[in-house]
Amino acid sequence: MSSEYAQTMSGRVIPNRRRESGGRELSGDQPSPGGSGNAPSPMSPTVKGRAPSQGSVGQSSIQSRSMSMASTLNSPSEHFDPTGQRPSIQKSNSQSTSNTTMIAQRRSPLVYPALLSRVADVFRERINLGEKEKDGLLYKNAFTGYEAVEVIAFIIKTTDRNLALLLGRSLDAQKFFHEVAYAHRLRDSPSEVYQFKETLLEETSDVNGQARLNIKPQPGLKREDSKSSLHDEKNDEQKLWINTVSKEVADSVGDKEKKRQEIISELMYTERDFVKDLEYLRDFWMKPLRSTNPATPSPIPEHRREKFVRTVFSNCQEVYAVNYRMAEALTRRQQENPIVRNIGDIFIYFVPNFTPFIKYGSNQLFGKYEFEKEKASNPAFTRFVDETERRVESRKLELNGYLTKPTTRLARYPLLLEGILKCTADDNPDKIDIPKAIAGIRDVLSRVNVESGKAENHFNLMQLNQQLKFRPGEYMDLKLTEETRQIVFKGALKKGPSDSGDIQAYLFDHAVLLVRVKMINKREDFKVYKKPIPLELLVITQMDEIIPKTGITKRPSSSMIPGAKSITTSTPKEQGFPITFKHLGRGGYELTLYCTTQIQRRKWMEHIEAQQRKVRERSNIYTKTILNEGFFTASIRVNCCVPIDGGRKLVLGTDFGVYVCDRKPKDASIKPKRVLDVKLVTQIDVLEQHQILLVLSDKQMYSYSTEALDPEESQAAPFKRGRKICHASFFKVGVCVGQHLVCCVKTSALSSTIKVYEPVDSMTKAKKKSGLAKMLAGGQDVLKPFKEFYIPTESNSIHFLRSKLCVGCARGFEVVSLETLETQSLLDQADTSLDFVARKENNNGIKPIHIERLASEFLLCYTDFSFFVNRNGWRARPDWKITWEGSPQAFAIFNPYILAFEPSFIEVRHMETGELVHILTAKNIRMLHSSTREVRRSLTNKNLYKQPNQRYSQILYAYEDEMGEDVIASLDFWGRPQSPRQ
Repeated sequence: MSSEYAQTMSGRVIPNRRRESGGRELSGDQPSPGGSGNAPSPMSPTVKGRAPSQGSVGQSSIQSRSMSMASTLNSPSEHFDPTGQRPSIQKSNSQSTSNTTMIAQRRSPLVYPALLSRVADVFRERINLGEKEKDGLLYKNAFTGYEAVEVIAFIIKTTDRNLALLLGRSLDAQKFFHEVAYAHRLRDSPSEVYQFKETLLEETSDVNGQARLNIKPQPGLKREDSKSSLHDEKNDEQKLWINTVSKEVADSVGDKEKKRQEIISELMYTERDFVKDLEYLRDFWMKPLRSTNPATPSPIPEHRREKFVRTVFSNCQEVYAVNYRMAEALTRRQQENPIVRNIGDIFIYFVPNFTPFIKYGSNQLFGKYEFEKEKASNPAFTRFVDETERRVESRKLELNGYLTKPTTRLARYPLLLEGILKCTADDNPDKIDIPKAIAGIRDVLSRVNVESGKAENHFNLMQLNQQLKFRPGEYMDLKLTEETRQIVFKGALKKGPSDSGDIQAYLFDHAVLLVRVKMINKREDFKVYKKPIPLELLVITQMDEIIPKTGITKRPSSSMIPGAKSITTSTPKEQGFPITFKHLGRGGYELTLYCTTQIQRRKWMEHIEAQQRKVRERSNIYTKTILNEGFFTASIRVNCCVPIDGGRKLVLGTDFGVYVCDRKPKDASIKPKRVLDVKLVTQIDVLEQHQILLVLSDKQMYSYSTEALDPEESQAAPFKRGRKICHASFFKVGVCVGQHLVCCVKTSALSSTIKVYEPVDSMTKAKKKSGLAKMLAGGQDVLKPFKEFYIPTESNSIHFLRSKLCVGCARGFEVVSLETLETQSLLDQADTSLDFVARKENNNGIKPIHIERLASEFLLCYTDFSFFVNRNGWRARPDWKITWEGSPQAFAIFNPYILAFEPSFIEVRHMETGELVHILTAKNIRMLHSSTREVRRSLTNKNLYKQPNQRYSQILYAYEDEMGEDVIASLDFWGRPQSPRQ
């Protein structure tokens, strides 16, 4: 550029002195007709590193091209020349080889370029949408002008970027996409950001079997005037500071100060233009839409008129009130002196009042949606829109272009102020004030981004919630309208490596949703493809392969074993990039979908893994501790456990015997020691008060002295020989009618025999006897019969109440009096709200597993569900019911949480709400023990003296690690009890 000219922040060319005769100049975004678009372009849209072509094609070049691409681009039968020239029909014999044919096929366009609808479809499929930033504002699902031209060049297989730009502008002219501020047409620039036209209410029509954009045809491409203000672009030169002051004033300042005054002038007149744009919205849109004059009635029905105007235009008049006063202050400052010394103080005064911009930005998306919805359903409003947008005052700019102006104006302030600051002298007050103003504006911008992001997320979730359609009987409330709900990631996945059908996948902050989108009656129909998967129940088979876990040594694959066949012989292209979604629990499934690229698959993995980690951290209600690992192999499987010695030692029952170990060994080298040589131990318990050890081994019940647990004693010691009590399928130790009892249950498919024993009192004195007396005591009975009764059905659990036993059997929970041995159902059959239990029981579909007494209520836990009943067996809390995700085999309670154990995961739910709190996944899970006790606080701290004791709950369980070995772990809960336990 000549030294006689300068350039403003908006790209306008400014002469350093008045020109006596007008000469035509090219605007900042208009290149010379020659352009620079003939540089070679990569054939793939993903390749970067090449400078883009000029922002627009030269005027003569544009006029020389026809709007119909058929005259410029090839038909499918012709060989396409990537330089953009017309194809040559004749070929020499030397070019008729197979290699040339292959090259021609490779260079042929992906679709016939003259059919814009085909180009649009492929463009939408191939363009990578993401979050883009322009002037400090974030735009989601956006792309840059450079990316658009790159993709179009790849689609039509050309190296001429100006030709690709021309085709892109044809799509732009059809309103297929738009610049985020609706300010100009497509430009081949990485700094320009574009979005697709909102397709929420867009319809398509079918013309001769070809789906085309249902939009009125536009005239041929032409260079459009700037739409940044209400004033014509031809008057902009008259607004330049150098043309508004005398020559003497202009010559009195240096070049740097001239540039500073030009930017200040631009800031001031564009501020006045912005205020006039808001006045245009008020006078030509809001007032007519609110009109009650019968001569000019509003096209909006009266009962929703005000709500519509408030939704579409939000609080733009609050923005107007602030900016009107600021524009007046800037104008007064300009009128005081033609050379404006400072403006930073004005911005420091007004920036704290910019909060209306935040509300406007958050409501903008809802306004656009309401506007498009009304246009599609109200012909009178559509006519009003067409008439208003054709007015001279509209400057052919649609309403959406004006609705974006408040947020784009806010984003322009820091750029203009930074330009002023660069040209400001050090002794000027603006050197201090402008940075403060910029910081305040950027803070408002960041809040606008946050709030608009939340609003867009909420809007998209609200729309999706309305459009979702479940199969009959499969409805699931995903709670998509909750304020905290988020769409973390979404994208299209394919059903097969070469399948063209897409499954739209959504990753929320709590679940994964798979949807199949179909067009029905010209509207998108979102059908749920598979049952949504809670993140806690989601397992991605390829997760460890794509994102390996640190510190885990994997076994060698079968392909390393001699003679084994390799299963990875197919190439990645043929194999695709699969993601296998595995839904754990009841009604679970396994589904493999395919990504188009390895990068896409990795993004899915990373987002899922990160969100699952957040879910785990969010539900951190316990402490997990590994007590033992690497010792118990597949041949020594742990089946049961009971803590002794105040919880400092663990007694473990395995398939290979009974072992004892320290809960927290002093040395890692100390391993569990086998103390009893018995096989297939499935249950174990200790009555420490009576010094009795009970072991269920291979369906036989044995009793031992607790001295048998001494690892130092020999296996030949007399007290290590157990005394057989009876045959049993399972047993339970507890307190009933004020004494310790042992219930042994022998069950079959048709009947159950229950024998109740009580410990012999003399066993409490056994520890005072001499060694010889202990040997003699080995032949004594340690348990004596107390009661025995029979139930004509299969039993699977038994529980102790205050004075009765509760047996879980095929008929449900049966209550047995130990005094009369009378049996009755716990549930009152007169309560019809419990019919769902009877239906399940009759179908043999459920098993009663656990009963827990909480104050005056009983929590009944089955394999399918849990609910509360009162003392009379009637339903308590009618609206409360848990339907378990899995099929639990055991339960543990730590108020306010209930834990359900099934082989593949532990389900933790809140007892007050029944909501899922956490899921802990593992392989072959077995609950070993659950206990709760009060722990006294330390009295050494005076502040803790008056505080109540804490309740400590310990849950022991076992699971298999990746090497197939058993890991014994504890879940420790600390906290005050939420309700009394009786």
